[in-house]
Amino acid sequence: MDRPWPQDDPAPPSVPHPDETDPAVLGALLARHGWRRRGGTPGRYARWTPPGRTAGATSLLVPESRDFPDSGDLLAEALMALSRSAAPSAREVLTGLAVPSDEIRWRREVPESPGGTSAWTAQERLRAAARDTLLAAALAARGRAGYYGARHRRAAEASLERVLTGPPGADSGGRELTVFVPVEEDGRATAVTLLRALYALRDAADYHRTTGGMEVYDAAVAAGASRELTEAVVALVQGTEGARVALEWSPAAGPPPGFAARPDPVEFSPGDLPGLREAGARYVRDEPSVPVCLTGAVVRLRRTGPGGPGTVRLRVLSGAEVSQVRITLDEEDYRIAGHAHLVGLPIRVRGRLESRGGFRRLSGATGVTPVQVDEAERDRLVKSLQENLDFFEEACGGGP
Repeated sequence: MDRPWPQDDPAPPSVPHPDETDPAVLGALLARHGWRRRGGTPGRYARWTPPGRTAGATSLLVPESRDFPDSGDLLAEALMALSRSAAPSAREVLTGLAVPSDEIRWRREVPESPGGTSAWTAQERLRAAARDTLLAAALAARGRAGYYGARHRRAAEASLERVLTGPPGADSGGRELTVFVPVEEDGRATAVTLLRALYALRDAADYHRTTGGMEVYDAAVAAGASRELTEAVVALVQGTEGARVALEWSPAAGPPPGFAARPDPVEFSPGDLPGLREAGARYVRDEPSVPVCLTGAVVRLRRTGPGGPGTVRLRVLSGAEVSQVRITLDEEDYRIAGHAHLVGLPIRVRGRLESRGGFRRLSGATGVTPVQVDEAERDRLVKSLQENLDFFEEACGGGP
């Protein structure tokens, strides 16, 4: 994606309304993020102070239930105090309240360079690795494969737009990053898949380091492991003394069935890198081509002369979870594709989506036929043709 992720300066979270805030969830989030309970009346309210150097700056009085007349007022005051607190954890608590989310925390053990000059670089590498890790999980949540390439990528990337990021923390030195994956829609599926896949990779790495065998890596595909995930973990660990991924479920939603309330974090070290790299290469090599029947709009045609075979690029409308594919067609099918595009019609074609190149090429193409579409779609395709007439110089052999 061209858009950076996580965003460099995420918008501050909104302050939840007291009537929509569960006191038990607020207390659980405060405890999770290091706030300390400093007394209060048992069964009625608790006083919380933030961790670290800001401990004396803020004090929250949080009711333990809504059973008392002043519970709403105490919640309103606590939420307002959180929104004004300088503690980085206060922002994370508000985010967890505003959007019920599973929290995923990455940590890289990066040596400190003189003057702390490595913090910015370390943070950027961590952000990129965290995004790629989540993207791999979002891909696996849509179907298991050892290598995805372009498949499912649009839907997986779109799902990450709902992910929220916590503040980097001034004292982390670029070593820690927290993201909030909303439980709604497919967010919980992504978090669950990530945890299963990381556990499977950890087991496979242990087995490989002990025996040298790769069969557990092969079995890990069923749990969500893939080339995309091994590359993300390699990027997370490379240049560090080790890395860790920890997940905590949304207090409002609770843990999913079959999972511990507090899952164990997953750790990787530089000694795991050779096996992870070998597994990634193995996943690409072993992933088969896929038979498909695609419907797509022709967006580019090219051949070297006025006759003979040519290459067509399709914008895929249905039949495969990829955005575009390239196809080499014989002269007759190439002519059909060109005519279909001239009159604003997509085409249907059968073939095998090749894993080489990331599932962006269709081989053995047969049965090219125009497909009727509704008037609105046809008008849009014709407009696209009028805006890109230069492509037809190539189609007719006039281009390089």
